[in-house]
Amino acid sequence: MKWFLLFSICTLFCLSPSLLSAQSSLVVKVQGLKQASGVVRVALYNKAKNFLKFEGLAANGFAKASVGETEVIFQNLPHGDYAIALYHDKNDNKVMDKNWWGIPVEPLGFSNAKLGSFGPPKFEDCVFSFKAYTEISILLENNK
Repeated sequence: MKWFLLFSICTLFCLSPSLLSAQSSLVVKVQGLKQASGVVRVALYNKAKNFLKFEGLAANGFAKASVGETEVIFQNLPHGDYAIALYHDKNDNKVMDKNWWGIPVEPLGFSNAKLGSFGPPKFEDCVFSFKAYTEISILLENNK
């Protein structure tokens, strides 16, 4: 009987990899998109020293933009503390467009924080703990 139970449990996990991966998925729901052009680009950081830099990303992803809400899904993400920075790359040029003062002109967003009066939020303001399947909704700012 013990062997049958052990065999059944092992078979369940071996035959159902989607059960295991669903438990470690992060779904980023980007809300407030006004245009379906371009893509939404999401950067995931797990260290304060790397926040908002291209080096040292924990993960990154993108999805075709849809009016209203767009989802970017990260599969098999290790548990830990993360911060999200994202933007709507309207023209899909893989660069956040800025005006001549260096201020972003494309819609952007952060986990748990908003764009400050004098620049982006800090890692500590955006950090959240990821332990299992999680959905995070982020409303775009600077969305004209």
